[in-house]
Amino acid sequence: MKIKAAVITEIGRKRPYTETKPLAIEELELAPPGPGEVLVRVAAAGLCHSDLSTINGDRPRPTPMVLGHEAAGTVEALGQGVDDLAQGDQVVMVFVPSCGHCGPCAEGRPALCEPGFAANGAGSLLSGARRLSRNGSPVHHHIGVSAFATHAVCSRRSLVKVARDLPAAEAALFGCAVLTGVGAVVNTAKVQPGTSVAVLGLGGVGLNALLGALLVGAGRVIAIDLLPEKLALARQLGATDAFDAGDPACADKVREATKGGVDTAFEMAGSAKAMELAYKLTRRGGTTVTASLPHPTHAFSVPHTNLVAVGARGARILCRRRGAVAGHPALHRALPPGQAAGRPAALGEAAARGHQRGLRAPRRR
Repeated sequence: MKIKAAVITEIGRKRPYTETKPLAIEELELAPPGPGEVLVRVAAAGLCHSDLSTINGDRPRPTPMVLGHEAAGTVEALGQGVDDLAQGDQVVMVFVPSCGHCGPCAEGRPALCEPGFAANGAGSLLSGARRLSRNGSPVHHHIGVSAFATHAVCSRRSLVKVARDLPAAEAALFGCAVLTGVGAVVNTAKVQPGTSVAVLGLGGVGLNALLGALLVGAGRVIAIDLLPEKLALARQLGATDAFDAGDPACADKVREATKGGVDTAFEMAGSAKAMELAYKLTRRGGTTVTASLPHPTHAFSVPHTNLVAVGARGARILCRRRGAVAGHPALHRALPPGQAAGRPAALGEAAARGHQRGLRAPRRR
C-alpha cells in the first residue's frame, strides 16, 4: 500500500532546521504485515527528544529512515500468528520490542531485550525485515515503530493493547514519556511512600516521573528546571517545591529544605551538569537515577569513594535503560497535521531553551 511518511535521508544537518529541512514528507510503499506483525493506522505521534537526537546526529541511525516512536493507532490488519488482537483495537507502540526468550526477557526485564536492541540498531523490525521501501529500495524503521506516517507495520511485540476510548494523543504518551518517566520511579528506583524525590528536567519524561512520584505516595516531590513556566506547571501537577536549576545555590537550597538532601533524585534533562546537580542534592545513602539522552561524548564524574564510603556520600547511581501509570492533558498540545513536517525545527529550538517534549501531531482524518 502507498503511505505518506516523514523521511530523514541525511543525519546531522545544521540548524536552523526551518532552512535545512532534515525531514521530507514522501510517498512510500508499505508491505503487508509478515508473520507476527501488525498493520496500524497511526492516530497520534509524539515528537520526542530521541527523534531530535537522531536528526542532529547525537544518536546516529541508518538512513533513509522514517522517524517517530511514541505513538498510538488502530489495528487494520494482522499478520500470520497474531491471534490476540482484532481490527479496530487501539494499540500503543513501544520502542523496544521484547522477544520473550532472551536472558533479559526471561528475567522479567523486557526493556533490555537483546534481539530487540539489535533490531533497533539495524533499523529493522524484530524479525529482521523491513516493510518500508522507496522506489524499490528499503527504508529503515525507527526503533521498530516509524510512526511519523499514516500507517506503520510493527512487530506484535512492539504493541500494547489499550482501551479504545482512551484519547489517542494521550495514549501516545504511554509509548515513551510515561513508560520512561513513571517506569524510572516505579521499577528502577522503587520509590517508597513518604520519601522525598527531586526531578531535574521537566520535559515529557520528567513530568511523568513527577506524576509517578505522586502516584506512589512520595511525601515531598521537588521540581527543578531552568524555565519558570515549567516550574509553574509542575506546581499545578502537584509538586510540593520548585527550584531554579540555574541558581548556583540550587543544590544547597534543596539540601537545606530537605535537611540533608532527597532520598531519590531523577535526572531527566539530558545534561551532564544536571546529573552533577542531581547527585549533589541526593542525601547520603540515597539514590540518583538518570533516564535522559545526553550527547554520547558528555561525561559525568564522581569520586569513587563517594559511592562506597559511609562517612562520605554513600549514594548509588542507577541508569534507567528505557523500559505504568499516568497520562495528563497538560503534558501535550496538538498540532495541525500540516505543521508536522516542520516540527523538528520547533523541537530543536525548544531543546535549546530547555524544552524536551510536548508536541503532539494528530492524524489527518
